[in-house]
Amino acid sequence: MPHQKIAESSPGAVKSADRVLDLFELLARRSQDISHTDMAEALGIPKSSLSQLLKNLTTRGYLDYSAATRGYRLGEALARLAGHALQGRSILAIVEPVLADVTAATRESSAFNQLKGQQSEVMASVSSSQRLVSHMRKGDLAPLYATSGGKALLAFMPEAEREAYLRGVRFEAITPATIRSERELRRQIRLVRETGVATVTEEFTPGISGVAMPVLSSSGVALGSINVAVPSVRFDAAAHERILQALNEALVKVQRHLAAQAGR
Repeated sequence: MPHQKIAESSPGAVKSADRVLDLFELLARRSQDISHTDMAEALGIPKSSLSQLLKNLTTRGYLDYSAATRGYRLGEALARLAGHALQGRSILAIVEPVLADVTAATRESSAFNQLKGQQSEVMASVSSSQRLVSHMRKGDLAPLYATSGGKALLAFMPEAEREAYLRGVRFEAITPATIRSERELRRQIRLVRETGVATVTEEFTPGISGVAMPVLSSSGVALGSINVAVPSVRFDAAAHERILQALNEALVKVQRHLAAQAGR
């Protein structure tokens, strides 16, 4: 009996999206590879319509094709995507106590940021106890191109996603120091990818400088970023070195926890 498609009971549903989801669910239920013909019959999809769908999903790694069985199975890309989602959900509990260590070591405010659309969002923060301080609050949003945490996220997002962002970004002169060109942003992204460190000087908030490093998944994609915000009057070479050391130590702790979770 053909698989009951969601599109038949959900007015306005996007047929191609339903077909992809139906296909994933079918393959997840089966322990053996499934042929093109059997898949079309089980899903009630014409073989001609299914062919291009299978080609696209196989090219992007979401399906694997076996020449030996002449069948398809779920691919590694889908497993990686699921892994990234699980890591992203659990990482906040890991990072929050680490932020307290970063602020204690640097005596400056620190925050953990994640992507929200085409912006970075503060997910957790710890404020410095000094009188002159930068406050980063949970829920604060900022353009990726204007903050250290945002640039760290941008530099280590998947290449196709990053290119789409760069082609469509519209720069706002938030401060006199905010970068305003795609060429300069690309140059800075290359530098962040080479060094693993993003630095800004008063590009988002006058008088505030920032340093950030990405929290990476096992495949090298940013799950988030940890940044330290410093009043520029205190941001000298010694402060920069102290922040880099604290961020490096924080990332070691976070990665150790993530590795332990993955091994369970």
